[in-house]
Amino acid sequence: WDALKNITTKTSGFTLAKAIACAVQFNNQHCGIYAGDWDSYKDFAPVFDPLIQEYHGISATAVHSSDMDFNKIQGNIVDGAPVHSTRIRVGRSIDGFGLSPGITKEQRVGVEKLMANAVKTFGGELAGSYYPLAGMQESVRQQLVDDHFLFVSGDRNLTVAGMERDWPEGRGIFHNEKKTFLIWVNEEDQLRIISMQMGGDVRGVFERLAKGIKAVGDSVKKESGKDFCLDAKYGYIHSCPTNLGTGMRASVHVDLPGWTKHAVEKLKARCEELHLQPRGTRGESGGQTGFTYDISNKHRLGY
Repeated sequence: WDALKNITTKTSGFTLAKAIACAVQFNNQHCGIYAGDWDSYKDFAPVFDPLIQEYHGISATAVHSSDMDFNKIQGNIVDGAPVHSTRIRVGRSIDGFGLSPGITKEQRVGVEKLMANAVKTFGGELAGSYYPLAGMQESVRQQLVDDHFLFVSGDRNLTVAGMERDWPEGRGIFHNEKKTFLIWVNEEDQLRIISMQMGGDVRGVFERLAKGIKAVGDSVKKESGKDFCLDAKYGYIHSCPTNLGTGMRASVHVDLPGWTKHAVEKLKARCEELHLQPRGTRGESGGQTGFTYDISNKHRLGY
């Protein structure tokens, strides 16, 4: 602490005190530390590195590799499996801008402006519209709520971490016409790129995601000359260390009535053995109703 407490990062003026604010405020943290910019992972490495290695189960010398070639995916979810829907998302951050906990107001608006222009270049299945949260028409807001697309303010962790400053300015949602491809702008990460559809066609969802990520990256590069933050050791940079690496969370909503009847704690224990993460279908902190669970991969780094 004494060695790092006075360091202020170059990109967004972030400090270690800001990074650990959630763990200081709450005693129920899953991870408890956030990065305010790419610099945070370097400047505060003595704190971040051991946590990252423990969470992701990697060695101190590990380097990240990522392969988004959808042609390599063999097989799919079997017919008849009680899967309601499949969703795969990644986070991405654009170099030169802070991450959500530390991003300045000017940087946040800059990311949104960049993305509002970039999405106009999408063609084919990915083509759609961008909806800024600031000044949003009530009819548009209600439709996004009904579609379960809208992210909202009020999460106490995100608030304490500094991610809801200047709400709702600089934030918005893009989706294609079929509502199977989404981008959240300036929520927990600068960009959350999401592919989803009903049923269990994981390969189809991943193929759309891979094409979508490339479309976003290409359009951002053309618009600004900037690339995604990609670290040789930790992969794609995110505000939360649990998302480092691919930044990918692949999930299904699946009915598990037997496990619900058996004991939810035993389901959690079994998921831990398989390196999976069970959530309620209302999201990470939204609770659980019935016997439909959101099951996803736990690790995103080193695989």
